[in-house]
Amino acid sequence: MPSVEMRVQEPNEEGIGELIAKAPNLMLGYYEDEEATNEVIRDGWFYTGDYGYIDKNGYVYITGRKKNTIVLKNGKKIFPEEIEENINKIDLVEECLVFGLPKEDDLVLSVKIKYDEDVIKKKYPSWNMEEVKKVIWEKVKETNKLVPKYKYIKNMILTNMDFSKTTTNKIKRYEEMRKMHLN
Repeated sequence: MPSVEMRVQEPNEEGIGELIAKAPNLMLGYYEDEEATNEVIRDGWFYTGDYGYIDKNGYVYITGRKKNTIVLKNGKKIFPEEIEENINKIDLVEECLVFGLPKEDDLVLSVKIKYDEDVIKKKYPSWNMEEVKKVIWEKVKETNKLVPKYKYIKNMILTNMDFSKTTTNKIKRYEEMRKMHLN
């Protein structure tokens, strides 16, 4: 947009960092909340809370939310939305949630999948859940090939239960983690 200056703050080796913006039309701050304003506006730059990158043509790509980032022991950052997008393309998956499962002193990248009962009934009417789980796991492993090895899903939980949602139909990530006793 004209008059909007954007840049990537502290990009990693892939060029991904927090997207920040500066423009005369950006918000002045949060109403009567100086502390929250100071968290997101610094030196005239608005810190969006989104991670992303800007390509050589100036197009901005959002890869995930800062607050959802999974940080491994080795410092590698994983943006769950990127992986969720790949897994949600699997026909047997209705929706999913990627998270870091604590194990010893690190995290195991994991996914909780709500499977699509209608698709399963149509495609595999005589299959049991163990067979369905095996097929879904194989498809998840195929999506692993789309990302660097440190972003591979290594654990899967299957459910037919709906995820808790916001009024805008987004999964309540932290509530779901709490249900699994992970935070």
